[in-house]
Amino acid sequence: MEQGKQGIMVASETQNPLHQFQARFKELESGFKLWLSKQSLAVEAAVVTTTSAAQGAAIGAFMGTITADAPSAFPTPPPNASLNPQAMASLKQAQALAGGPFVQARNFAVMTGVNAGISCVLKRLRGKEDVQSSMAAAFGSGAMFSLVSGMGGPNQAANAVTSGLFFALVQGGLFQVGQKFSQPPVEDVHYAKTRHMLNNLGLLSYEKNFKKGLLTDNTLPLLTDSALRDVRIPPGPRLLILDHIQRDLDPKEKRGSRN
Repeated sequence: MEQGKQGIMVASETQNPLHQFQARFKELESGFKLWLSKQSLAVEAAVVTTTSAAQGAAIGAFMGTITADAPSAFPTPPPNASLNPQAMASLKQAQALAGGPFVQARNFAVMTGVNAGISCVLKRLRGKEDVQSSMAAAFGSGAMFSLVSGMGGPNQAANAVTSGLFFALVQGGLFQVGQKFSQPPVEDVHYAKTRHMLNNLGLLSYEKNFKKGLLTDNTLPLLTDSALRDVRIPPGPRLLILDHIQRDLDPKEKRGSRN
């Protein structure tokens, strides 16, 4: 009966069009990445830049449709209007950020395409992807975004460098945070046996008590009810732990503890 239910579930999953589409998409994606890794640096960089720019353009066009009415809030002043250079630069920045679908598609395409292209080249040349490569790619994308979007103001070169540095600092910080949270916690080798024992007993929540009392793996053969009570482990778990040590501890460790 149970096997029949499992068979029905497997059959329903294989016949699900969504699952089939996802499997097919992953297969095509893996094949594309394999093909791309065999190409020259120029071909790989061109393909990655183009595809990323297309994705950025789609996102920018969507964002532009949301803010389509925003440019009317920042009308272009007449040619004979007297505005100081700083005010004119601020107006151009506001118009660039609130542009329509075409403007935003262009800005996002340049930003994402340059970032992906530089990242691809540096990864191929350096053989790794680290914070330096990430910041360099962000600097290039920020500088190009400043120039293309019209946010440069009267001194475009200086503003491009400033925007690039801002993008690089933000990207570097995000990269470091991502690395910190993506890496698995380092396992403390001094409590490996203790953790395994507590996990088998369903008492893993008391691992912190062992660490607080410095009851490492080497102290397992020496554990007493008094020692466990000193680290605030309740009576029931204490009995289970002591019984487990008495029954399941390696005989060699018991002889070693006596010696």
